[in-house]
Amino acid sequence: MSARKRKAPDSMEQACMLCRRAEADPDVCGRKLEKRGLCAHVFCLYFANGIFQQGSREGVCVEDIRRTVKRAAQKHCFVCGESGAAITCRETGCDRSFHLPCAVEGGCVTQFFGLYRSFCWEHRPEQAVDAAPEENTTCLICLDPVGDRKSYHAMVCPACKHAWFHRGCIQVQPSHTGFFSFCCPHCQNEYRFLMEMLNMGIRIPRRRGLSWEEDGAYEELYERHSRCDARECLCPAGREQADEEGPWQLLLCCSCAAEGTHRRCSYLRNSTASWECDSCAGLGTDLDAPTLDFAFLFSYSGCARDTVWFLSWCRRRRIIQRSRRCGVNEKGFSDD
Repeated sequence: MSARKRKAPDSMEQACMLCRRAEADPDVCGRKLEKRGLCAHVFCLYFANGIFQQGSREGVCVEDIRRTVKRAAQKHCFVCGESGAAITCRETGCDRSFHLPCAVEGGCVTQFFGLYRSFCWEHRPEQAVDAAPEENTTCLICLDPVGDRKSYHAMVCPACKHAWFHRGCIQVQPSHTGFFSFCCPHCQNEYRFLMEMLNMGIRIPRRRGLSWEEDGAYEELYERHSRCDARECLCPAGREQADEEGPWQLLLCCSCAAEGTHRRCSYLRNSTASWECDSCAGLGTDLDAPTLDFAFLFSYSGCARDTVWFLSWCRRRRIIQRSRRCGVNEKGFSDD
């Protein structure tokens, strides 16, 4: 038995009785079913000769599976040469058989809809669209060259005839977008593109939403930032305190919304409606220079000596220079 079909010695995972693989691409073979001592991938069952019944869902007779496995043991895959090939080309008179995971390597087309028909490399359906890639055309997904002609591995959108991609690249897309969001990556055509891809053997899961929305992969991005990121937070209740108004009102960066500050922690007046963090402002300070008001700072410091110290600190941090460009002098008044 070949290495790619043999189960790892230290692996306890049971192999599919039809494709003989313990590990297979779930986008191609589907999930694994185990019942009454039998183990098989969902789509290995659907494509296997004599098992699939139109309209059934996992309602396959156990005895039918056993008989199919026994018959498949007598057939050899024309791709890998191993026995257990349960899928035969649907073309009348063609006896080429293969394993489902070997289909792509052998240039076969397996249609994941309707009667779940399978075709060998000689009798597979071809794209009827009259198009050829221009010189140096690359795949829209991986950006590698697609070659100089339409082929099994180089496919084109039937709607716009400009979007070229590899079979393996476009197969990954519906795994994430699902049936109702799958479309041409270039022209966004849905119906013609989807029907063409189904006919050409691309499996499109019947999932309504996007995969990253279902598994909550980006759930944290929907959470609003809720803490003060000032270098020194002055709030007695801590950085998580966020009042609706007043000195402990939390303002988020107007550019990225990924950082926040209390008004008092960044010496912002109540009339200040927006604030920008250091990263977005490009300052390397904790203050928003364009909104800096030195008269307001004086009221916070409590005495002229503290204000002089603070102005000296600001000069070192180059705040004064930016404030002057905004028309504010060190006394808190406009230069005009």
